[in-house]
Order: sequence, then structure tokens, then C-alpha cells
Amino acid sequence: MSSSLNILCIDSSTEACSVALSTSDTTTHHFMLAPREHTQKILPTVNDVVKQANLTLADIDVIAYGQGPGSFTGVRIGISIAQGLAYGLEKKMVGVSTLQAMAQQALVNDPTCNNVYAAIDARMGEVYFAQYCNQDGVMTLQEKEVVIKPEILIETYQTQGLSVQKASTLVGTGWVAYPELLTFFEGCQQTEILYPDAQFMLKAATLLINDNQAVEPESATPVYLRDTVTWKKLPGRE
Repeated sequence: MSSSLNILCIDSSTEACSVALSTSDTTTHHFMLAPREHTQKILPTVNDVVKQANLTLADIDVIAYGQGPGSFTGVRIGISIAQGLAYGLEKKMVGVSTLQAMAQQALVNDPTCNNVYAAIDARMGEVYFAQYCNQDGVMTLQEKEVVIKPEILIETYQTQGLSVQKASTLVGTGWVAYPELLTFFEGCQQTEILYPDAQFMLKAATLLINDNQAVEPESATPVYLRDTVTWKKLPGRE
């Protein structure tokens, strides 16, 4: 598979809702904040984006989706609608991390960006957290994505002698929700990137497709992180 494919991407994993469509020469996209309105907004937005690209749904080759982490309901809505379209069109699917999408947007906004800490407010006094580094123009996950209480994340850095990389970039709603995290990650640059946006999932989706990682709709899975026990230490550092 190649980047000349028409890739439709849908994300509703947070308060934001976004749709993007990449073709061989253009990207058409729409992003909006629509808390509790995802079900009503996504399909009309998909139709609008496809129409703006002068295509029809039948022209779509692969459907990508924001796999999470994020709101349980939002992630389920996004993957369900993407699956419905994929089943109807008989197309394969590929999931992209919401945290990676925000890190990728930070790199697009600032090509000198080399390290990103992503944190989404997970409610219940926790954040979805991950670190991403720039590898050949793609923000690549370091260790694993975790759901963790801010105080435990800070304690983990302190007790395990992990250092915060200064001049790094911060993305996501977690920094605003938990100011103690922002204080601990002093020296990093906070951005206005608060939510994942489907257009910044397209590069990772293309790479996954080229690596034959696209799956049949019934095999498309979400990432909740709370499916597993909350980490007491950062993965790989036990």
C-alpha cells in the first residue's frame, strides 16, 4: 500500500470531534469542540469532508480512527462509526493513538520539536500520559502509554531518578487540569494543543498501512488503558 491511498480518519475520543481525509495530493479536514454531540456530528462531518475533497465514500481505501486513550464513550462512538463505515464499504481499518496525534501536531507546528510529553485529563484524579520523541519526522512512543495519578507520576520520576527533558513540549488537557504536573515539568513549553485532531493522525495511519497493519473491521480495537491495573511505576522501570 502507498500514500496515494484515500485515507479517511475519524476521532471523537475527547471533547473534540474531528474528521480528515488524505488523498495523493490534498488533505481535507474539520475539527470542532462538540462535547456530548459526537453521535450527531460525526457522520454529517464525514459527508461534508468527503464532498469537499470531490470524492464519494466509495472512493475511500482505508478508514483510520482515534483508538484512544480518551473518554470511554467518545472512543466507543468513534470506533463504532468507523467500523460501520468500514463494514459497509468493505474496507480495512487502522487505529492511531490520540496522544501520538497531539505529539505529531506539536512537531508539525514546530519542526525543531524533539521531545513531547502528552497528558490528557482522564478524570478520576488521573491522566493518560506518554512521552514521544521525534524519529525521522514521526513522533514515536517511548516506553508505554499509561493512566496514572499525577502525584504517582511525579513520585515515579523522583524515586527512579528520571529526569524531565528541559525545552520539551507539553500537549493535552492534563497540564491545565493538574497544575502540580506543570510545576514539576518546569522548563517545558506548554502549547495550545489540548485535544487530538484527526488530520495529525494521517501520517501515522499511512505508516501503519504501509507496514500492513490495517485490519478487518471486526479486529479493530480501542485503547482504554483502564482495562489494566493503573501503573504504580512507569512501564519498563519496575
